[in-house]
Amino acid sequence: MATSLKKGQKVDLTKTNPGLKNILIGLGWDTNKYDGGSDFDLDASVFLLNANGKVNSDDDFVFYGNLKHVSGSVEHMGDNLTGAGEGDDEEIKIDLSKVPENVDKIDFTVTIYEAEERKQNFGQVENAFIRVVNEANNEELIRYDLGEDFSIETAVVIGQLYRNKGEWKFNAIGSGFSGGLASLGKNYGVNV
Repeated sequence: MATSLKKGQKVDLTKTNPGLKNILIGLGWDTNKYDGGSDFDLDASVFLLNANGKVNSDDDFVFYGNLKHVSGSVEHMGDNLTGAGEGDDEEIKIDLSKVPENVDKIDFTVTIYEAEERKQNFGQVENAFIRVVNEANNEELIRYDLGEDFSIETAVVIGQLYRNKGEWKFNAIGSGFSGGLASLGKNYGVNV
């Protein structure tokens, strides 16, 4: 059974699941009733970070425009333009054995595409979640449901994988950002 996390909670991933190598990160969301005339297009992105919380190069930013990390350790499975339907809206596959040594953290974010032009924000999004699944047996290991109400934010850092004494752990972050993907990129050291 999956461990359900609250904001700020950290949990072991590989220590409690020996031999865990391939995981799937599933992200999902629904939009509230909204009559702004534009569809919502939420985008999952991944930042592979060094010990200082910055990317080592722009290649460490995996998103709809760069679906696979050069190491083969992280692969974005494609952009869902509507978020319609049940289950995961976007998925990211991670091979923990291929994550480069100079990567200490992997942050998972969701942003709203053209949020300012469309007058959209995370206050209009509900039922957002991130889950970690063991690809070998399709077992959901960790789930974090974002219960927080965001009002003006257009980007959210949902969760983070990080190394700790040779093991991988997961941190439920749930931190909102204004300024969308460009703001997040600058925060992580990506040239935008």
